[in-house]
Amino acid sequence: MAGRVLDAVEADASVPTAVAVVAPGGYGKTTFLRALKRVYENAGVRVADRPGPDRAVLVDDAHTLPEDRLRELLELAESDSPRLVIALRPWPRSTQLTTLTRAIGSTLMLTPFDRGQIRTLAAGAFGATPTTELVEFLHAQTGGVPAYVDRVVGAMGSRPTTELPDVALTAFRYDLDLLDADVLRYVLAAQAGAGLRTDLLAALLDRDANDVVTVMEAARATGLLGHDGALLPICHRAIRSVIPAERGLAVRQRLAELLLERGESVLPLAKSLLGSGVGGAGVAAAFHAAAHEALTEDPALSATLFAAAVSAGLPLAKSAAGWARASALAGDLDAALRLADQALSGTDAAEGARVAATALAHRGQLGRSAELYQWSGDTAFATIGLIGTGRPDVPQPTASDGPPTLLDGSASLMANGLRESVTGDTVDALSTLVRAAGLLEPAGRGVLLPDSPAALAALVGLHCGELGVAESVLERAAAANMGGPLLATRHRLLRAWIHMVRGQLTTSAQLLAGVRPREPRDWLFAVALEVGLARRNSDVQALRRIWAQACEAVVRHPVDLFTILPLGEFAVAAAKLGDESRLGPHLREAYALTERLGSPTLWVTSLHWSGLHAAIVGERPAQDHVDALADNPSRFGQALAEAARCWLDVVHGKVDPVRAEAAARELHDVGMWWDGSRLAGQAAIRTSDRKAMVTLLDCARELQGRQAAARPAPTPGESPLSEREHEVAGLVLQGMTYKQVGDQLFISAKTVEHHMARMRQRLGATSRSELLNQLRTLISRQ
Repeated sequence: MAGRVLDAVEADASVPTAVAVVAPGGYGKTTFLRALKRVYENAGVRVADRPGPDRAVLVDDAHTLPEDRLRELLELAESDSPRLVIALRPWPRSTQLTTLTRAIGSTLMLTPFDRGQIRTLAAGAFGATPTTELVEFLHAQTGGVPAYVDRVVGAMGSRPTTELPDVALTAFRYDLDLLDADVLRYVLAAQAGAGLRTDLLAALLDRDANDVVTVMEAARATGLLGHDGALLPICHRAIRSVIPAERGLAVRQRLAELLLERGESVLPLAKSLLGSGVGGAGVAAAFHAAAHEALTEDPALSATLFAAAVSAGLPLAKSAAGWARASALAGDLDAALRLADQALSGTDAAEGARVAATALAHRGQLGRSAELYQWSGDTAFATIGLIGTGRPDVPQPTASDGPPTLLDGSASLMANGLRESVTGDTVDALSTLVRAAGLLEPAGRGVLLPDSPAALAALVGLHCGELGVAESVLERAAAANMGGPLLATRHRLLRAWIHMVRGQLTTSAQLLAGVRPREPRDWLFAVALEVGLARRNSDVQALRRIWAQACEAVVRHPVDLFTILPLGEFAVAAAKLGDESRLGPHLREAYALTERLGSPTLWVTSLHWSGLHAAIVGERPAQDHVDALADNPSRFGQALAEAARCWLDVVHGKVDPVRAEAAARELHDVGMWWDGSRLAGQAAIRTSDRKAMVTLLDCARELQGRQAAARPAPTPGESPLSEREHEVAGLVLQGMTYKQVGDQLFISAKTVEHHMARMRQRLGATSRSELLNQLRTLISRQ
């Protein structure tokens, strides 16, 4: 419409024209009047801001004019042939100004630039069409307000970028200095997120509701806010740059106090006050309330807010327990234990004891953890520690005085599930623990746990061959963020363990690489995974490198029921490295612990399975382990027992191919994929029957999932090596011995030697070093 007004005047400047141009500040009212003035002057018409003969009257900022000037303009507007154009903001609107705009009749409402207009303006300034990204940036930051677009584009000069130049921000100082005191306070409140809360604004400005609406309309008229009443992004940045920080902080502090009085959320405002140095009882209380709000979703932020509350003046005694809980959930167990110890001597002693008990459980101190849980009245979680340390006479959970929360229900199921795992049926134990995990999923991320029901269910699943259930419950726990950051590492490590047992070593290593264990329990499992992966990859050098850490991890973490799996891995590795004496006391403690619990088949089966392999590797008698495995009547136990008998026959050179293959496949069916493949492979290389060897090797590859696709005929430029030779070469280049390569590929060391000899002859290498160099080149090309 602005263009039509200009075109009409340019066509005939003598035609009466009366227009009221209405828009907030920065929308281009003054620019339009300047353009209209040029059109009039080009037509020979005099332009002035006061009425007179043969002149066009153009008046800017009509909303600031006194009453006598408005009456003067009203007379002109009501004359027979007025040439009058006024520009004004939507607010303030006096009665006289309203009368004048009605008399003028025609209103021109200016609107923000659209993206096309921004592109045109920027292209003119930069001398080239701006990118779509830059146009979107300018539109998002300025809301299309013409003055702000021009300000930013001009400040960019010849180097356009998607960052706001400091010059463009400091230019707002003049705009903000002109604001009325109440309008400025409203703008600061809008920056803090309270722009539409008339109840809060009334208290902040000490005005009634009608006056607040007036201030809001005045603020919108400045152009600093969008149509929704929110500050434009560029104005947010400008206020932080040019308004003294203490003025904004004073507004935020008062808003936080008002929200606290009303019992509403203070978290966003409290976050904005962090690091500001403000203090006082009101701010301290706001930080304290915000810390409790953030506890579930962001425990690290919660701990920071608790610290800010204490710095602002809140007595430590009032926040120690909550701060300890937040620190524990965030994974900072050092701070949690320190603060919990202080809480133990205060009014929140029971909560402090629970936090300390949780932290100690994660650090492997299950016995002390159980004592603290019992003292705090939490018998369900105490049961976990008591059973885990081999004390079967655990108290029955008592009814809580509080409401029956999800946590209470899950804790009770966890205790019952563990009790069933040592005295009852394995299936019932697993089912109970899985139900405990499912019950806690909706609220588990903010719950402080000594161990998650998902982790316990996964451990039981690993011990009884239910790897599918174990993997599923862990994935659900990870998706629900059960236990928050404190238990995320444990869930990931147990998932890695499942993949290792299945022989999916690459996936297991990838999961392991993504964690940085901080606590002894997680570190123990992480080191055991490294040991297990090195052993399964026949990488003795890696095993030797990690062994010192393995020994330290065992020393740092006392033996308990839930560390049988890593102890088993260490036992086999110790036998392989000839260092069994260092692990002996810990293994004896593990056997003694299970004996105190009545030697539950669920838990001792894994001990004897690893003991079997440690005995075989160490060339010691293993019949006791075979007999113990036979006592497990479950399908899983019988699969291990039959496999154990086959292993003893194989190592003594007595290979029954049919029996060995059946035992290997049964191991695979109960989740022990790698062990099944390993048994078939070792039986294959120890049999003298060529046909049986081929059958067992095929079985081993099938169970390991390494069935090779048919290799096409070589083409010019392709590697001259066969598929098998590629595998052999790759492992040799990793530094493996012929025996280690043979163990990995289920062939004999002599066969590996024959492969290397054929490759040397085919490649024409005159020495081993020359052969290795050529192989390295060929493998890298592939």
